[in-house]
Amino acid sequence: GGIAVTFRDKNQHFGEIDTFTTHTEIEDILNKIVSYKFQTLSDLVYAPESYRLSKKLHSEHPETESKLSNGHLYDLTSNIFEKLDDIFFDVKPNERKEYIQILGRLDNARVFKWIRRDFVDAHENLEYFKVILPKSNGTGALGEKLSSPIVARPFIGHTQTFISIGAFKTKNEATNLLKYIKSKFTRLLLGTLKVTQDNKKDVWKNIPLQDFSSHSD
Repeated sequence: GGIAVTFRDKNQHFGEIDTFTTHTEIEDILNKIVSYKFQTLSDLVYAPESYRLSKKLHSEHPETESKLSNGHLYDLTSNIFEKLDDIFFDVKPNERKEYIQILGRLDNARVFKWIRRDFVDAHENLEYFKVILPKSNGTGALGEKLSSPIVARPFIGHTQTFISIGAFKTKNEATNLLKYIKSKFTRLLLGTLKVTQDNKKDVWKNIPLQDFSSHSD
């Protein structure tokens, strides 16, 4: 079972930080980290379901509804490329409409597909640099490596196979985030809550948010 590490910050406020490990060394690290109140990296994590198809798509292509499951008419599901192969393109169409790319999986490989921008709802990090990684990886072992996270440029989104972290104006900030989440320190803290394959938003909350800009210390 899990335990809760009790801490007191510099303003003498008491609180708890969740952990599912009983290793004394890990408890010591967590106590040191939470001795100061911090903003958590989970605040920058966008869920797999955060990118969604738009009503515009359904209004222009009413036949789409019959290709999708009930209750998932707007979901960019893991198999969306297969279901809507007439909406997603390997090559950007030569027309005046604005297009974006979506990262997903097809035939057991990562692929980028083009889709009209107005066929996808607005998203907070679409126009910014971000890190994209699988929503599930590994076994939940403490400190295990993440499965090939990447820096994605503006106007790239993702299907429900992935999560994204951050909404940065510069590639350098996203690159610094990528280095941070690949570090042993971050993977250790992630493992205090990630006890399954799932990389959901809540498992990142023991990781302090950093300044990823050029002004960082």
